[in-house]
Amino acid sequence: MAEAIASMLSARIVLLVRPFRIVSRRFGAFVPPGDPRVRNRPPATLREARIAREIRWAIAASAPFMPFRSVCLQQAMAGHAMLKRRGVHSAMHFGAGLGGKGSARPIDAHAWLDAGGVKVTGYPVAPNLAELGCFV
Repeated sequence: MAEAIASMLSARIVLLVRPFRIVSRRFGAFVPPGDPRVRNRPPATLREARIAREIRWAIAASAPFMPFRSVCLQQAMAGHAMLKRRGVHSAMHFGAGLGGKGSARPIDAHAWLDAGGVKVTGYPVAPNLAELGCFV
């Protein structure tokens, strides 16, 4: 949990001081959702799946207690960094859709993370969101 807290705090600070276009260079290639690098990824091994589930738990358990509102992007960035440190490949997805009826925001945006089929952060994804692309 300490690493999850530190990773979410780091993501928060980085996003406050640097533009996302600069920060995102560390995430890999941004590709459309139908790209073969996304569709044809092998499932996680037992070891990778265990690690991804442990990271999912650590982020979900610690996010409500952060001294700031830890949103989906910070959680996805933290999970991505934690998985990368362990040699586990992940995909960070980005989507957008029209805000729901009565919503204060005209557009909803969301980030979610998976690792070889294991849902790490940002799930479930709202049905009104269309995936725009992902970092692989």
